[in-house]
This record gives sequence, structure tokens and C-alpha cells, in this order.
Amino acid sequence: MTDLIPALRTPTAPDGTGRVHGGMAVPRIDGRAKVTGAAQYAAEFAAPDLAYGVVVSATVARGRIKAIDMDAARAVPGVIDVITHENRPKMRAYDLAYKDMTAPGGAPFRPLFSSRVFWSGQPVALVVADTFEAARHAAGLVRVTYDIEEHDTDLLAGLNKGYEPRPMKAGFTPPRCKGDAGRAFDAAPVKIEAEYYNAVEHHNPMEMFASTVVYGADGHLTIYDKTQSSQNSRWYVSQVFGLARDKVTVRNPYVGGAFGSGLRPQYQLPLAVMGALKLQRSVRVVLTRQQMFSFGHRPETWHKVRLAADADGTLRAVWHEAVQETSRLEDYVEVVVNWSGHLYACANIHLGYRLVAQDRATPIDMRAPGAAHGVHALEVAMDELAYALDMDPLALRLKNYAEHDHLEDKPFSSKELRQCYRLGAERFGWNDRPMAPRSMRDGDELIGWGMATGVWDSLVMVARVSAVLHADGRLVVSSAASDIGTGTYTVMAMIAAERLGLALERVTFQLGDSSLPLAPVEGGSSHVTTVGGGVAGACDKLKTTLFKLARNDPRFKGLKAKDVEFADGRIHPRGQPDDGILLTDLLARAGKDRIEEKFLMTPQLLKQRKFARAVHSAVFVEVRVNEQLGMVRVTRAVSAVAAGRIINTKTAASQVSGAVVWGISQALHEETFTDHRLGRFMNHSLAEYHVAAHADIHDIQVIFADEEDRIVSRQLGAKGVGEIGIVGVAAAVANAVFHATGKRLRSTPITPDKLLLGDHEVPVRK
Repeated sequence: MTDLIPALRTPTAPDGTGRVHGGMAVPRIDGRAKVTGAAQYAAEFAAPDLAYGVVVSATVARGRIKAIDMDAARAVPGVIDVITHENRPKMRAYDLAYKDMTAPGGAPFRPLFSSRVFWSGQPVALVVADTFEAARHAAGLVRVTYDIEEHDTDLLAGLNKGYEPRPMKAGFTPPRCKGDAGRAFDAAPVKIEAEYYNAVEHHNPMEMFASTVVYGADGHLTIYDKTQSSQNSRWYVSQVFGLARDKVTVRNPYVGGAFGSGLRPQYQLPLAVMGALKLQRSVRVVLTRQQMFSFGHRPETWHKVRLAADADGTLRAVWHEAVQETSRLEDYVEVVVNWSGHLYACANIHLGYRLVAQDRATPIDMRAPGAAHGVHALEVAMDELAYALDMDPLALRLKNYAEHDHLEDKPFSSKELRQCYRLGAERFGWNDRPMAPRSMRDGDELIGWGMATGVWDSLVMVARVSAVLHADGRLVVSSAASDIGTGTYTVMAMIAAERLGLALERVTFQLGDSSLPLAPVEGGSSHVTTVGGGVAGACDKLKTTLFKLARNDPRFKGLKAKDVEFADGRIHPRGQPDDGILLTDLLARAGKDRIEEKFLMTPQLLKQRKFARAVHSAVFVEVRVNEQLGMVRVTRAVSAVAAGRIINTKTAASQVSGAVVWGISQALHEETFTDHRLGRFMNHSLAEYHVAAHADIHDIQVIFADEEDRIVSRQLGAKGVGEIGIVGVAAAVANAVFHATGKRLRSTPITPDKLLLGDHEVPVRK
């Protein structure tokens, strides 16, 4: 692996000593490689005989391929082959072979397997040429004719077609209900009822999806893939093409953003493998920006929320139902409504969730899947209830603060949400907020302040970690983890350095290679608790081995493991830092050139299932609205987060602030439009699909509450921070827009036309 990351440079700790500990703000180890261009991504690895593949995409939403005219494409100089369902290499026929480690229930899509077309943009051919330019030109000359069938892509027209996901098919557990929410709603003196809507979004990371398949002399495939799990991609390739595991190696040392889009292998991977196997040479396939809109996306979702309370604000009923799109192939399920049953204390809760199958690609997780939509609906509804009660929105949330999980009737493993409310409100200046809408103005702009609560799961999975201490004092820790820009290289090195008392520059963490020890898919904000817990465990085993070696020295006779410390590359009796042995000397005396320990990290399930485990946040935002133009600017945002023990405050704050940008983008910009006559996404480019740009982002402040959680992470006391930063942001923006304008907007994104039209912007249920 070290040949993949030659540009890594481990910085010294901020205090200049090289000592690190949890809570430090440490620069990224991979930072220099990224800013100098030394970091290589999936489409940048060279091979001497490299050919280039370009995908031909379907232009209809549903039907069958009748014929493919390839003559003009084959006539282009440099074109080697055009691969279709009729001439592709052998692939397995059964669905199970195509199920990657994160596949939802159903029958996964099988690229170029048959003449069937399931959605517009589906790959129908691959043109392979000696140059990318030739392949791109020839791909435009391929002519495909279809037997077209009637399609359906309109969720709102088909809400009555919704079905509850099938537990056996989707691994779906229906959300729990409690009490009688309908009767409590009818009897309560104060109530609100509204519909909410969230448009389709696409991930659009800077790095397009790409796979470079290097065909070895012995037929071994070394694949550089844009993925959130090298082992998931290896599993998929091995199963689909019937290849032995030792014939496939997948590497992803650097990933240029993914945000959930790389959880599943995307179709460029099997297409590149097809080309390599058929031609017996190396092949690279890179998707275009337009093709980045031709696979999974955040699904379109419709909600109905009813909230009821007593006159003092005590919640009496929570009712949240949602309908979401999926494909005809798979039941893609998100946890959309469940948060409404966990976030506040209430005796009567009704939750419902249904899917509508459509002629689209299967949706896929997008940062904080389900929560980004479900919490938006709930938290805008809570703001509406606060105004119906004439009560401060923060006071309403504190009034109904859940000291334990009322739906599951479990205590929280840790919960410092009150601290988040307090810290966030103080930093933002919430106490100075007037209650009445339209009460703050600066020139032509109305000013509004809004807030919302955020919540996300605290996950721990299974991982293996290897730790090798070399005779020269270098520590190399390895696991097939991924760094998708989250700072994995850095935080894992920090954990190892702190555990063994080594200078940070003496530690290397190896990741991004399927041949390394087992790691889970990098998703759900679980890498620190899972892989990081494994790093801590492996280093603790090293400490035990080193202590056994040290006991041969008179200074350690009679001591127990708890009586010694590791610091500055030495082991010494506790409290006697000058009376120790260098670890390098310890290995030399024992005649060892290295010692290695391995650790299997597993969740403490029996203990964890007794607790509700979550991260929490409080988000406060300020907006300025030009009412004449309908333009909204988010000028301030404060996100206070309780996510357990923070290992690296620099990268953790970066994760949260980046997620806040995502939330602002969700609230004000991002929407993929469908022409239902064609069944096709129309604004499939960054010229027309709007994301937040630098000019849209102003002051973002991140605060971490003081929290530790040894139920979630017995080794570290940590939780994840990647997802929580986006949850609640869109709701806080919507609530601030109401405070500024008095107009209640219940759909995302909040665009100028909706503000100018007023409060009739939720798409009408057809």
C-alpha cells in the first residue's frame, strides 16, 4: 500500500512536541498531497496498454432495445470494440451475485445484461478505443432503437399507489406507533396539520465516478475505483464475473467526495471490467458530469405531519406519514419518519412510511439519508406549532425535551442536547430574537432567525485492524477503510499515536486497499467508532506485548500493566517518565525487527441494545430576504453538536461546517427536475443544477458539546459527526424565512418563485 500514498506527510502536533491527544486540532495528513496534486484518484492511475471506454446511455425511460447500429462507431479510427448485452463477457445470471454489501431488497440492476431498459440514462453500450477522444466521438455515433413502453416517474400523481415496504424483501421493520395519536390530535386544544415535500437531489461530488482496471499478465485485475469501500467493490466484481477473490484487488487511496453515492458500486465499474476481460488489456471508464445524474439520487419524498399540544406547549400527538419513490427493481428504504418518534417526549405517536415504484434508477443514500428529509418536515411543523401556541420555538423544544427515548422506552447512551441548545443559543444571540415575523429589517432586506434540532444514529460495525511496530520505532496500522475527505488518514494515526505514546510523524495509517484487513463501507458516520475502535484495540494489544518484554528489566519487576505508561516513544513506570525504556531499545533487546498485533472490533450488542444511541445538534441560522426579488441569503449559522468525544476538532469541525453548507444548498438551491413526458432528469449539469457556491456561504460556527459515550464506543467514547451537520439545517432556514417574511414554505428548495408566490408552493397531491 505504501506505494499508493508516497505524498503523505504526517504533521507534528500543534504544540510542536509531536504528542497528540483526543480533542486536538491536527491538520490533515493527506492535505499536502491533495493541494499539490500528488494525490492520485481513480482516473489518474496509469497502465502501459490503457484503453478508454465511454458509456452510451438509454434515451427512453422504459422499454426494450430493438437494435443497436454500431457501424459508424466502429469505423472511427482507434475504436477497438463496442460492447453491448449481445457480445459482453460472461456474467452470472442470478440476482444474488449482484447484491453488494449495501444493496436494498429486490433484484439489483445488471448492466448490459439484457435488452431491458428500466430508466432513462441507463447504460446500453460501452465504446472502447485507444484514446478517450475517439471513444467519446464514437459513442455519439451509436444508434439505438427501442420498443418503447409506457413509463411512470410522477410521485405526486401516484401517492395512492404507495405500499409498505415488504419486510422480507427490503429488510424493513415498520416504524413503531404508540398510544392513539388520532384521538389525541382531535382532543387537543392547539394543533397544526400540513404537507411537506422534498425534491430529488443528486450528489455531484467533484470527482466523477471512474474505474481504471489494470489487466495483469496472469489475468489479475488491479482496479482503482471511486468507491466508499474497496472491499465492497471487490466483492461485487468477484461475484458478478465469477472471479476468485485473489484475482481481484481494488484500491481507493483517495476519493474526491462521495457523500453516499459511492456506497454501492456504480455501473462504470462492471463496464470497465467487461472491457478488460473481453480485450485482455487495461481499460478505464469515466462517467461524464451528465452521466452522474444517471444512477442513484436522494429520493423525492412527500410528508403529512400533524402535531397537537396543550395550551402550555405539552405535546399530545405526533403524526408523521411519508411517501417516497423507489425503482421497480429494488425497495430502497430510508428511515424518514422514525425520528419523529424519538426526538420529543409524547405519549401518542403515529408513524407511517410507504414506497411508490417508478421507472427510475434505485435511489441511494445521500448524506443523512432519511433524516435530512424527515427531520425537515418535523422541525418546520414544530415551528408552526410554536407560532400556533405563541411560544418561542426553542422554549417549545425544551418543554418537550425527551430525557429518554419514549418510543423505545430506553435510556439514551448519552445525550447532551440541552447543552447544544444552550451553547448554540448563547453563541447566536437567540434571546434577542423578537417573536413576531417581519420584525427585523436592514434596508431592503428582511431579517429572520430560525432554529431546528438535529438527530442521527450512532453506529458501530465490524472491522479488523493490524498494528505493526517496527524496530526503528515506526508504527504502521492497517485496515481497508476509506477516506472520502473526512480525515480518516489523520484521525486513525492520532488514535494510534495517542494510544502508544508516539510522535504523530512516527505513525502511518494504511487504507484504501481491499487486501488489507476487513473494514465496513465508509458510511453512516461509523468509521471512527468502528475502525478507530479497532485501531485502539490493536494498539492496546501491542502495549500488552511490549509490557511483557519490558518486565525482563529490573525497573518493571513486580509491576502490572496498569502501573506503566507509554509516552514519547518510551514505556516507563507510571509517574516516572525519566525512568523508562525506548520502545526501539525494547525491540532490540528482544532481538525483534517487528511486532504485530491484530484486533477484531465488534459492537457490544448485548449492552448497546439496552440504550437508544444517537448524536444530536441544535442549528441556529440568520437569513436576509430581498422580498422584491425573492432572494434569500443565509448570513449566519451556528451548529452546536453533541457527538461524544471528538478526536480531531479540526477535521470534525470541517465535517460539520461542510454539512451545514450542504444543508443550505438543500434549503435554497438543489433540485433535479423531471420532464414526466420523457421520464428524464432535465437539468443534468452543474450549469442548471444549482449547488451552493462560495458567494452563498457566509459565517458558519461549529461548537462541540462536552460529551463522552462508552456505550457506543467503549474504546474511545466517540460518536460520528459526518451526517449530523446537515440534519436540521434546511428546517432552520425555512423557519428563519418565515420569521423574516411571515410566509410559511414547506418544500425544499426555497426558491425565489416560491417566495414571490406565497405559501402555495407545496406541489399539489394529484
